[in-house]
Amino acid sequence: MPPAATPSPRPFGAVPADRDAPPPALSALGLGPLWRLLRRPLASYYLLIGSAGLLLTLGLMMVFSASSVFSLRTYGSSYYVAVRQLAWVIAALPVAFVAARLSPARLRWIGVPLLVASVALLVLTYLPGFGVSVGGNRNWIDFGGPFRFQPSELAKLGLVLWGAAVLGRSERLVREWRQVMLPFVPVAVLVVALTVGQGDLGTAVVLMAVVLIMVWVVGIPSWLFSLAVGATTVVGFYFVMAAEHRLDRVRLFLDPFADVEHRTFQAAHSVYAFAGGGWWGRGLGGSIEKWGGLPEAHTDFIFAIIGEELGLPGTLMVLLLFLVLGYAGVRIASNTRDPFVRLAAGGITGWLLVQALVNMGSVLAVLPIVGVPLPLVSYGGSALMPMVVAVGVLVSFAKNEPGARAALAARRQARRPR
Repeated sequence: MPPAATPSPRPFGAVPADRDAPPPALSALGLGPLWRLLRRPLASYYLLIGSAGLLLTLGLMMVFSASSVFSLRTYGSSYYVAVRQLAWVIAALPVAFVAARLSPARLRWIGVPLLVASVALLVLTYLPGFGVSVGGNRNWIDFGGPFRFQPSELAKLGLVLWGAAVLGRSERLVREWRQVMLPFVPVAVLVVALTVGQGDLGTAVVLMAVVLIMVWVVGIPSWLFSLAVGATTVVGFYFVMAAEHRLDRVRLFLDPFADVEHRTFQAAHSVYAFAGGGWWGRGLGGSIEKWGGLPEAHTDFIFAIIGEELGLPGTLMVLLLFLVLGYAGVRIASNTRDPFVRLAAGGITGWLLVQALVNMGSVLAVLPIVGVPLPLVSYGGSALMPMVVAVGVLVSFAKNEPGARAALAARRQARRPR
């Protein structure tokens, strides 16, 4: 009887047949189906569209609720602000759709005109007759009528796309610190300086965070990154100390009830909103603070109205949606071999998440109030339009993940009538 044949050893590097099996720990928790869903080629694509779409929908709903009293008193109609926000969403979606259909090679070249246009508009804010002060910050351009634009919001998208193209070309030489310094850092410093000069330190903080995230993603040496973080911290500390109103905010954010009638009025009423909502909220439209207690209820402090009306489930839903959006962005950056895609995806994801954290931290009185909107949720077309387009850019990258194009083609083929 011939001896039984022994199985040939699996070649080194070969993938076992059960490569899609979830880890035992996840299987024990019943998360095997979720693991398999996240392993699919179009997972990032659907997570991006789903999370961003839900945030936009929630934003429209909450802007209408939070602004209804303000709109009625100011414009004579409860729908005025909500209709304007809807108009901005309708205007932004086609642009985002076009961005989602562009290839990374074409998106690489869009950063230059975007950055040049945003810097030119930033300079215009300093010229008499163009720049308009809102809330003490001269960071708006008035085009007449109700239309005003904040160039620093466009600068975020322009800086990310242009910076990704520049740093991506020099990624192999990144240990030569001059490759990072020139020209990315001087241009980034110029954009941040123009923003700080407007008095808008909140937007400048987000811009500086985006710059640090991008130089970290490109993989600069640790000593150089530490130097960049230290220099940014020193500069930020200087600008806080140089202005009495900024220093006052830092002193008072530790105790939002120190001067409820004046200096901490907004922070205290934000806390009142969360406390009034309790665990389950007052119900959609039931906010008390939007009747005049909480300034900027539909813009920078809309998260407080969400907490007041929708309670803990509503706030946790917002956090979950941003976590999903962040996971999708990190997944895209991790799955690509294109330096531009990795840097742009990292920069956009960092921008949205950092701004969300800064906004929610300010509203919850755990950070000083710096006046930045909640991404995709707060009222304001100047901030909403670049963010929606940025999500469209991420969708374009998601469509170019390994296996994603083939999966999309197969889905379109399956939908065709036979």
